Amino acid sequence: MKIAIINGPNLNLLGKREVDIYGRESFDHFLKQLRDKYTDIEITYFQSNVEGELINEIQLVGFTVDGIIFNPGGYTHTSVAIGDAIAAISSPVIEVHISNIFGREDFRKLSHISGKAKGVISGLGLPGYELALESFIK
Repeated sequence: MKIAIINGPNLNLLGKREVDIYGRESFDHFLKQLRDKYTDIEITYFQSNVEGELINEIQLVGFTVDGIIFNPGGYTHTSVAIGDAIAAISSPVIEVHISNIFGREDFRKLSHISGKAKGVISGLGLPGYELALESFIK
């Protein structure tokens, strides 16, 4: 099984930015733990702060992987183009958010991704990525 994790803007700063919301653990550290635990699954990882690069990656892997775990970050609320890219691919996508976007500012309650995703996990911290992975396994 091959799963792609794609993270959007500012998620490269996990462990350093707004630790009261996002925690103190870096994504690199979390990813290593995930790969060590799920050795029979090929987990690829891509992060970008650039909308077009995220679209390119979705299109690149979106016909070859068994699933995509995608945290679009702030583009969740603004990018129709990313939503369109997800609608265009055949691999299922689970949208993941570390914070509970529905409990934050009103503008964060709109997602251009959710309606095109297989499911949404929001507010469970980094373990939300593992829950998404488990759902693809089952």
